[in-house]
Order: sequence, then C-alpha cells, then structure tokens
Amino acid sequence: MQAETVYSVSQLNRETKRLLASHFLSVQVAGEISNLSMPSSGHIYFTLKDAQAQIRCAMFKGQQLRLRFKPDNGKQIVVTAQVSLYEPRGDFQLVVEHMQEAGDGALRLAFEKLKYQLQQEGLFAEDRKKPLPLLPSCIGVITSSSGAAIHDILSVLKRRFPAIPVIIYPVAVQGDAAKTEIEQALATANQQQRVDVIILGRGGGSLEDLWAFNEERVARAIAASKIPVISAVGHEVDVTIADFVADLRAATPTAAAEHAVPEQNEWLQNFQAYEQHLTQQLQRRFQQQQQKLHWLIKALQQQHPGQKLQRNAQRLDELELRIKQAMYRQIQALNQQVSIYSHQLKQWQPQQRITSHQQQLAFFQQRLHTAMKAKLTVLQNTQAALSQTLNAVSPLATLQRGYTITQRQDNLQLVKHATQLKVDDIIVNRLAHGQIVSQVKKIVID
Repeated sequence: MQAETVYSVSQLNRETKRLLASHFLSVQVAGEISNLSMPSSGHIYFTLKDAQAQIRCAMFKGQQLRLRFKPDNGKQIVVTAQVSLYEPRGDFQLVVEHMQEAGDGALRLAFEKLKYQLQQEGLFAEDRKKPLPLLPSCIGVITSSSGAAIHDILSVLKRRFPAIPVIIYPVAVQGDAAKTEIEQALATANQQQRVDVIILGRGGGSLEDLWAFNEERVARAIAASKIPVISAVGHEVDVTIADFVADLRAATPTAAAEHAVPEQNEWLQNFQAYEQHLTQQLQRRFQQQQQKLHWLIKALQQQHPGQKLQRNAQRLDELELRIKQAMYRQIQALNQQVSIYSHQLKQWQPQQRITSHQQQLAFFQQRLHTAMKAKLTVLQNTQAALSQTLNAVSPLATLQRGYTITQRQDNLQLVKHATQLKVDDIIVNRLAHGQIVSQVKKIVID
C-alpha cells in the first residue's frame, strides 16, 4: 500500500493557492462592502458579502487609482478579481483588479457584447479608418450646445486657427433621445457635405451618462460616415464604442480640437518658408534666363558675316601652315628611310657576312676547347673523391684492419649483440680472406 503524502501547512496553502489561481483565472462577483479598511499604504481591504456568505477582498494601490467612485460600507458593487489564498493565515480571498458600482454591471455586459460583435464585423479595423484632412475648410461639431465640451472645442479652434469656420450640430448627449439625435446629426452632416471633419463628443460622466455613445445605431452611423469622425467622449479613462469605430479617438474634447486643425502660426511659418523658396526659385530662373540671353547675343555676334570672314581667313592660314609642316615631316621621314635602307644594304654584302661568321667560328672553337678542358678536370677530381669515399666506407677495408662480420648461418642475419644467439646456434665469421663456421658453446653478456 502506497504511503499518503504528508503536507506541511505552508505547502498545503501554497498548493491550494496554485489550484485556485489556475481554475479561476478571472471572476466577476457582486455583493455589499463591509469592514472597509484603507491604510496609508493606499491598498484597500474589505469584506464582500450577501445574505448567506462573505469573502475577504484586497485591492492594491495600482488598481485603486483607477476607481471612479469612493468605496463605502454598505455600497453594492461588482468586482473583477482573481481567486486566491493569503498563505500566511490560510485566508480565502479575492484580489480585486476592477471595481464598479452594481448599477453598471448590466451596462458593462451589454458594452462588452456589442464591442465583440462590431469587432467581429470589422468596424474597428484600422484599414477602414479615414485620414483627417491636413487643413479642413470647415469643421463640424456634434455635441450639446450647452455643455462644457462645446466651449472647450470652440476655444481651442479659435486659438489654433480662427479662420476655419465651424458648424455646430446640437444634440442631446444623454437620455433616450440622444442616440437618435446623434445618428440624425451624422446623417445630416454627410448629406450636406459642408464640413471636412466631424468632432463627436461630450464631457465626462458615469457609464450610464455616456451610454448614448455605446449604442449600436450610433456606432453604425459613425462607420457609415464618408466624413472623418473624431470621437472625444468623456475623459481619458472613459472608453466607449464610438471611440473604437471613429477614425480617430481623442482623450478629451480639447484634444479633439487640437487634432482637427493645425497650429496657425506653424502654417504661417510654412507659408513664409514657401514664399522665400519661391522667391529664390524665381530669382534663380531670372538669372538663368539672363545668362541664356547673354549667350544668345554672343552667338548672334559670332554669326555676323565679318566675324565669319575673319574666322575663315584664320582657318586658311592655319591649314597652309599645317600643309607645310606635313610636307617637311614627310621629307624627313623619306630621308631617314633611305638612310636605313642604305645601312641594311651594306650589312647584307657577302664579304662582310663571311668575315663576321669566320670571327664567330674562331670564338666558338676557343670557347669549346676551354669548356672541354674545364669539364675534364672537374670529372677527374670527382672520380678521385668518390674512390676515396668508397674505400673509406667499404666493409673490406674494415676486415683488412682485423675485424670480422658475424652472421647466423640459418638466415644470414647480422649479429650485433649476444642476445641474438643461443647455445648450439651455427654462426659464420667472415674475415678479410675466407670465413669460419662455428657452433656457439657459451654466451657471455656484458
């Protein structure tokens, strides 16, 4: 029988935490806040409960900074969290990543559902987004005529480029009528074709306040617009369906106005640079034309009959001089050639050639005699040296001095050491004159 595994407390808590984290990657839990604690570290600790149960929760500082409401005891919330275990105490808890008031829960689900649907249809694709005009001739603004957003937009447009006219399409930006009015305003702007870009937006608010910009009909109206649309809904942390569908998402209405028009001073500087460049180009072209005119006048003067007669007379003198020089060079070449032929003719006379060959023959005979004599001396010296060397290395000379050569009789192997023999072996001793055949009777090794 296999022994059961025995865990320590820390091992058990660690394994339990790992199982919980792997099984519950992210969950949404609704409940009421109680036992709320907010220490100076910036983290939040509380209990989430309902009528039958409760669970400890921890929300760390990084996530707490994104909260859009103040948590209080008794408030109904929906949290998105990871299921975990606090190992030191073995407490089952939720590590909260996001928290919202309970009223936003249904809207958030509807938001995610519509976002997924439109994304699958390709309404968020980057390749369908239209570029903004570099310098619009007219700007359309779809927003509330009494909200703070319209004042921010108009203020920025006036400061950056006051010469560009603005058309306002006033609409409700929250409530039941908002989605219809926004849809109709987009259709009207596209039908009239008076503006080059549309800013669609409003100020900040809760998810419910911004819901008109999460409506499907508004999203499809933005996607159908032939005019580029800048979405500027709420603050930077607010994200709506309109932001995903629009051709450009701006963090705030003020930022949308900055995206819509360039800075006037920059354009004036560009125009001044273009003016300076154009002036330089005109001056350069004028100088080129003046130079061309000067060349034409000079060419015309050169085509005058008097100029042509002078050039022809000068050309005639030049040709006459070249003819004289050519004739002189040709006469010199002929004289030099006659001299060469005369010299060659003298060289080819028979008597001169016979005398030359006789001198060469006497010279070669003298060289042959000298070479043969030198070669004979070298060969004689070489023969004497080789004879002396051969006599020095000959074994016969060694034998003449009283030495012998010992070999085994059976295989004629030279015996250089007594260890090569054994008793009764037959050996042959070769002398200077004759040889001795012996039988080994005793072997002594030094």
